[in-house]
Amino acid sequence: MPITLTIPEGLLDPQAQSQAFAELTDALLEVAELTGNSFMTANVVGSLNVLPRHHVFAGGKPAPAAFVELKLPEIALATPEAKRAFIEAATDIVEKAAGGRLRRDHIWTNIVYAAEGAWGIAGQAYAGSDLVAAVQQSAAQHFA
Repeated sequence: MPITLTIPEGLLDPQAQSQAFAELTDALLEVAELTGNSFMTANVVGSLNVLPRHHVFAGGKPAPAAFVELKLPEIALATPEAKRAFIEAATDIVEKAAGGRLRRDHIWTNIVYAAEGAWGIAGQAYAGSDLVAAVQQSAAQHFA
């Protein structure tokens, strides 16, 4: 489940970048109620885009801003409450990591869904039911 964090250079030092990404991962797993599930944990992946300051915009002008994008299969975070919980957690995480160098209203988060059957892991296309089965199998192995 890729997370993309895009920020301007200088906003977060390397340690804060790593910490923020780890916290975004944990927030996703917590909101999805999958903390400790080895299948899901291994498949929360992502990237950090650190752009030159003059390449990040708000209101059409260069500005300190951060963008969090989460890509998921259609079955994940399907409820409005789950979406709100992740967006709130992501905003809190990035705001804290920026240590006062970023206004809260300059943090945007969006959630994008892949079409049914269009989620690929290790070359295998997963439908929603396939992902649920993999998560359940991982949970069963954990508690066995």
